[in-house]
Amino acid sequence: MGGSIHEMKVSGSDILQYIPQRSPMVMVDTLLDADETSAVTSLSLEDDNIFVINGLFLEPGIVEHIAQSAALQAGYRFAKSGMPVPIGYIAAVKDLNISALPRVKSKLVTRIEIINQLMGVTLVRGNVTDEGQPIATCEMRIFIKE
Repeated sequence: MGGSIHEMKVSGSDILQYIPQRSPMVMVDTLLDADETSAVTSLSLEDDNIFVINGLFLEPGIVEHIAQSAALQAGYRFAKSGMPVPIGYIAAVKDLNISALPRVKSKLVTRIEIINQLMGVTLVRGNVTDEGQPIATCEMRIFIKE
């Protein structure tokens, strides 16, 4: 990733300084890489995740994971610039395609890319893989509260 602002991965409770969510709604556990326009995050799926039913991570969890991946990239970028971490809200989800539901003990790896930013709205594309296999994509409009 070009123009990296990230020197090493961020994980565990350190993630909480970059996102507004708190347990049990935290759907990212590691920031693997980040720069000004993209990030790679991961989530290890456990039985106690609120979006896991019958051993499967459900669609709302996948959407929330993509949204929090975008929030983590923004929060990390803002913090590294010395600015307060913003709060964002999903404004719209477009072209959501989920080809498989991941199982407990899977590790999701997600890449988000900022497509456009205009007047407090950020458009991102998210690509989720499960153990290297593509399982979900979408575009998401996120309203950033200033």
